[in-house]
Parts: sequence; C-alpha cells; structure tokens
Amino acid sequence: MNIIREPKVYLTGRQVVNDAELQRFLDAHGLTWETDTEIGAEQLCEVAGRLCYMSFGKGRKTNQEYISHLLEVGHGSVLEHAAWNFIFTGVSRSFTHELIRHRAGFSYSQLSQRYVDESEADYVEPDVIAADPQLHAIWLESVTASHAAYVKLVDRLAETYAEYPDKTMRRKLARQAARSVLPNATETKIFVTANARALRHFIELRCNEFADVEIRKVAGQVLTIMQKEAPSIFSDYRWVDVPDGTKAASTSHRKV
Repeated sequence: MNIIREPKVYLTGRQVVNDAELQRFLDAHGLTWETDTEIGAEQLCEVAGRLCYMSFGKGRKTNQEYISHLLEVGHGSVLEHAAWNFIFTGVSRSFTHELIRHRAGFSYSQLSQRYVDESEADYVEPDVIAADPQLHAIWLESVTASHAAYVKLVDRLAETYAEYPDKTMRRKLARQAARSVLPNATETKIFVTANARALRHFIELRCNEFADVEIRKVAGQVLTIMQKEAPSIFSDYRWVDVPDGTKAASTSHRKV
C-alpha cells in the first residue's frame, strides 16, 4: 500500500485534420482558405466558425485572432468541435465523484472495483492532513483498517461464492461486496475525453481558488497542458496565487 499526494495527467490523444477532404469541400464551393496553425483542434474550430458565415478567406487572418474573437463574443459552441483524450492517475474516488458531475462534453471510462483486486490499492492523502503528524496518524490508521477489512472480506466472500463454477464470476462477486468498506481515499484511474468548451468550463470551476485542492491540482495540470497544446483556445487564462500556497486560474472570457 502506497500513499499518493500528487495526481498525474497524461494527454493520450488529439485530433488530426483530414486535409484532403477539407480541401475537397473548399474546391467544391469555390473557396480558398489558409491558416497559420498546425494544431488540428485549432484548425477545426476556425473551419467550423467560418462555415457558419461562409467567411473563408475573409478578415481575421490568423487563427489566434479568429479564436480570440470567438471568445470575446461568446461563440462557445464552435469550441465543441475540438476534443482531446486524457488519463488521470493518482486521484481518489472522492475526486472522480466530483469529476463525473461534468457531463456535457465529457466521456469517462474508470477503473472497475468489481474486477480489479483492490488489495493492491494505493491511497490519496490530502495535503492538509499530510502536513500534520497527528492528522496523518489518524488518517493512516483508518485507511489501514479499511484496507485490511477489504482483504479479509474478499477471502471470506470467496468461500461464500465457492459454488460458482466460473472463477472470474467468483472474484467479481467477492470484490464488488468487499469494496463497500474502501474509503474515498482509494486511488483510481480514469480515462477522460472532453471537448474544448467543456474543458474551459471544467477549468473555470475546478481551477478556482474555492475548488477542492485535489481537483484544482488536476485542473491546473490540464490547463498547463492545454495552454501548450492549443494556445489559441486557452491562452486567455492567467495564474493567480492562492493563500494556501497553491495556484488558481482565471479568465475574462468566462462561460464561453
């Protein structure tokens, strides 16, 4: 059993533009269009926006200028066409309970406690508890007891379901019942897909100074990645210091 105090965010997928098909569309309509960005998501957002008014080749020549205008006027639906894939690890079940409240524009696939043996589980300790030896001792005692109870329950439940011929089913039935004693601190892993508009909403709510520290850390990592990945869409965010020593982010283009 390990104690985890910092989450990790992995960017695992991004969009690629089908240049040939895009050019076929432009040719079919007698249009010409060039862009100065090589980032697929930024290109697609611009194409989607220009399609609304058939404004290819007109005004706002750079992608940064075009998307900045979208943010200024709040034309956020265009940003829904850009999407990325992530894996979050080193996060607690408390975190994912909050994360999955973000539904519009998000898709999730999470580690299953019914199939995965949590006797090998790690646990996520909040910073405020880790910083105080007495609080840490209380937390560790509780987590250790829950972990031990889970292991014992799995062993006994395996005997309860011994008559089931399917070995995989026996394990699933035992683990799904035993997991009831596991704490919210249990570490989990989750695959996340989200579009740019949904990510902006997530960052605004969860990279806020009033958000839970754990989810703020993840939102901060996501923002750091996205400011490099798609600067035209995320460069308007500014980092601010929080009294507890952590960072939060803010933007003048809220609720796009």
